[in-house]
Amino acid sequence: MVRVEKIKTKKGKRVLDDRAPKTVENNKKTLFCRGTKTNEIINHAMMDLYDMKKPLTTKMDKHNPYHLFEDETPIVRAGAKFDTSMFVLGSNSKKKPNCLTFGRTYDGQLLDMAELRITAYKSASNFDTAKMTLGSKPCIVLEGAAFEADSDMKRIGNLMIDWFRGPKVDTVRLEGLETVVVFTAIDEKNIALRVYRPMLKKSATATPRVELTEMGPSLNFEVMRKKLADDALFKLACKKPKALMKKRRKNMSEDVFGNQLARVHVGKQRTDDIQTRKVKALRKTPLVEAAATNDVAMEE
Repeated sequence: MVRVEKIKTKKGKRVLDDRAPKTVENNKKTLFCRGTKTNEIINHAMMDLYDMKKPLTTKMDKHNPYHLFEDETPIVRAGAKFDTSMFVLGSNSKKKPNCLTFGRTYDGQLLDMAELRITAYKSASNFDTAKMTLGSKPCIVLEGAAFEADSDMKRIGNLMIDWFRGPKVDTVRLEGLETVVVFTAIDEKNIALRVYRPMLKKSATATPRVELTEMGPSLNFEVMRKKLADDALFKLACKKPKALMKKRRKNMSEDVFGNQLARVHVGKQRTDDIQTRKVKALRKTPLVEAAATNDVAMEE
């Protein structure tokens, strides 16, 4: 736990209020930190990821003796100090070279963590393409059967979506979609990360033709170690507050396309009481009524 002194200023009170639990939480921030040893590949890869995540980032410049799979307490404590719920730790050693550990916390404890070793890397500076705009919302794509067939890979895919999703927005206009982040599960142990910039081209129809141009970074990962939350904790972390849950309306449902279907109960209609327009040509005259009476008498 982070010890909090008695607040003496209004600014300190505002900071604590901003960190307090809310019905609608703030955008998730990410903590970037380096382990005991790093190399050029780790430093450049973390800088590329840092540029993608700005401005929702906090960086620790010094090296830290963190060994997360032995004790995750230091990174959880650092996350509470800097008000970050996501983190990445870069490290390099003889047994585990070029490793990035992605993780997230929930309610002051570790939720999920995965150590990914970089097997291939190409920096974003090597691509002659316009880079990601500060604070833009990326489109994230998961492809590969392993993300559905393997339970651990499915959780890692969920972690990657949560880690790269960016700020929360209600809508994104077509021209505002500037980045596409694609994760490809090659198998249960290897993941490829590619970042593209969509280009809108003219087409014969009203819908523009889309071309993807790679803008970097380009990374290939090998899944090393992982520490995932149990189903009970993960379900609790995904639970929505009651205040945000829509009140269920009777006789209403929703189809697979999001269309609302409703059942309406109508009472018995009495058409005799309905006020209709009286047309002069359809009025019954005395002669017509007399003829109708004679016809009935003749039939009898």
